[in-house]
Amino acid sequence: MITSVNISSQSSGKRVIISGGGTGGHIFPAIAIANALKNSDASVEILFVGAKGKMEMQKVPEAGYPIIGITIAGFNRSQLLKNWRLPFQLIQGFWEVRKIFQQFRPQAVIGVGGYASFPLIRYAQFKGVASFIHESNSYAGKANILLGKKARAIFVASTGMETFFPEEKLVVTGNPVRQEIEYPTQTREQALEHFNISGSLPVVLVMGGSLGARSINEAIAAQLSSLQQRVQLIWQTGKQDSAKYAALAASYKTVMVSEFIQRMDLCYLAANLVVSRSGAMSVAEICMSAKPAILVPYPLAAEDHQTANARYLAHHGAAQLIQDAKASTELVQAILQLAEDKLQQKKMGSAAQTLAVHDAGKKIAQYILKN
Repeated sequence: MITSVNISSQSSGKRVIISGGGTGGHIFPAIAIANALKNSDASVEILFVGAKGKMEMQKVPEAGYPIIGITIAGFNRSQLLKNWRLPFQLIQGFWEVRKIFQQFRPQAVIGVGGYASFPLIRYAQFKGVASFIHESNSYAGKANILLGKKARAIFVASTGMETFFPEEKLVVTGNPVRQEIEYPTQTREQALEHFNISGSLPVVLVMGGSLGARSINEAIAAQLSSLQQRVQLIWQTGKQDSAKYAALAASYKTVMVSEFIQRMDLCYLAANLVVSRSGAMSVAEICMSAKPAILVPYPLAAEDHQTANARYLAHHGAAQLIQDAKASTELVQAILQLAEDKLQQKKMGSAAQTLAVHDAGKKIAQYILKN
């Protein structure tokens, strides 16, 4: 993290600010775009802007990019009284963005979602700086819909987004997936060795995103004793109750538990199947990795877009959909059935592979550099 920025007097490259965060679903696509920009033109200067105290303040520097945190928070739908600070935070956020612009003098700004994107994109549009939006979901958020009216271009994952945005500004690119997942350089054997997994039993990757998924975690925990006898688990629990789940699995050699897994590329290589929420980026990575999936959509996602994502994969034969409310009774049985059906795994994996959209980050980077 940095608190101020300096422009290199020796650089002639384009100066670009990327903003987005809160969850891995925003952060990792943003990093993928940054990497694609650097690969397309090494002289590009990139600065990230995130929300203070959020996940991006750690993950972006780990990826090798500078980031400045601003004072901003989202609308709290569950505890409305906590929103009294929001107008003041928004004003402060705009003042902090103004200072960043004065120091860095960006020529382009990209918003990929997250609290910090709104004041950054809005200020860029006020100052006449080229602004771009990436909307990963099939249902656009209200902030992006508003910002899209003055954006130079809106990058979207699929067709049909003219319902939300001006049609002439839409650029269909797909969702940017991390380079190491899209083009893996390791083998499955190396991935198994990394996690100290024998491969004698089917390997199931269970993940609920960076913040975790309670229904998935609780369903796994309730029947962990039975599961560990028939499959090997790579279980990414998220932050909430991670210590409890780690303690529960401590005596099982076939269960690896982690709050957050850095090498997701190796997870996908090792896994025979994936159990996951159905956020846009998780779905993109599952398809890119050609893995059969059991998807448990988060029921409170805006416009229920996770259910729409899961149904899309299920319709194409790439996934099974289990409703969140039924996870406790149906999830483990579905895992065991699919884990022991290699023919079904192959069919679903092939179907997922046909849905993958390659080089999304490269397409976005090249468009920004040319416009």
